[in-house]
Amino acid sequence: MRRFINHQFLDIKSPPKPDHSPLTTMAFLWLLSCLALLGGTYGCGVPSIKPLISGYARIVNGENAVSGSWPWQVSLQDRTGFHFCGGSLMNSLWVVTAAHCGVTTSHRVILGEYDRSSSAEPIQTKTISRVFRHPNYNSNTIVNDITLIKLASAASFDNRVSPVCIAATADVFNGGERCVTTGWGYIKASTQTSPSKLQQVALPLLTNTDCQRYWGNKIQGTMICAGASGASSCMGDSGGPLVCQRNGVWTLAGIVSWGSSSCSTSSPGVYARVTALRGWLDQTVAAN
Repeated sequence: MRRFINHQFLDIKSPPKPDHSPLTTMAFLWLLSCLALLGGTYGCGVPSIKPLISGYARIVNGENAVSGSWPWQVSLQDRTGFHFCGGSLMNSLWVVTAAHCGVTTSHRVILGEYDRSSSAEPIQTKTISRVFRHPNYNSNTIVNDITLIKLASAASFDNRVSPVCIAATADVFNGGERCVTTGWGYIKASTQTSPSKLQQVALPLLTNTDCQRYWGNKIQGTMICAGASGASSCMGDSGGPLVCQRNGVWTLAGIVSWGSSSCSTSSPGVYARVTALRGWLDQTVAAN
């Protein structure tokens, strides 16, 4: 970007003639290519550090993610550093999570974290300016389970922190499509065992009709289901991402919402459906 300051021009009596020598031209083209690469480095949904997903394992009894490979993953923590929910970085100032997480401005957002037992990671700790819970969220039916968090200061993008792409209202996610969810939730619900390192799991999506065979009329249009395939999200994963890859770009299709109280790997997990909530999301960000 070029910026004109106060519309003033420098007093140059005799401007130098442009240099069109081959070396200068090559240097100019090289600079342009570097700028183009830099501009696209931290675009949404393209991790600088590539994820490595082996056979689409599970969070319950799951596998460690590659450090830094899910750069939009955030940890929501209280003042003591206790992790209670996940979330996804949408842009430098906004994070999306689940309404049932109960986020307040006293909580904090941790970016770029992988191993929660390490004090050596280059994390970014952000305070929260404002919290926007969906006005039609219902804690009984868990419909519209989405909250937007506005950070008090902008995140700095690097190879460990960058945004996820957000599913458009018109996007379609089909039953059987495999998507990935990540988090620090319990790896064993019965003992409430939490991992230090970020876990990942790839799960098949279910149609809502198929999901209703497990959960009946609890499944509403603002929900999307995944799992029932020997894998499960669990407590502590709430608010975190369910991302699907399209044309090499990871897109946020769901937000970890609810499921089996025992994190049963034979029952599907339920996620807030981003396509159904995108309109409210856009309106809220635009107005604030």
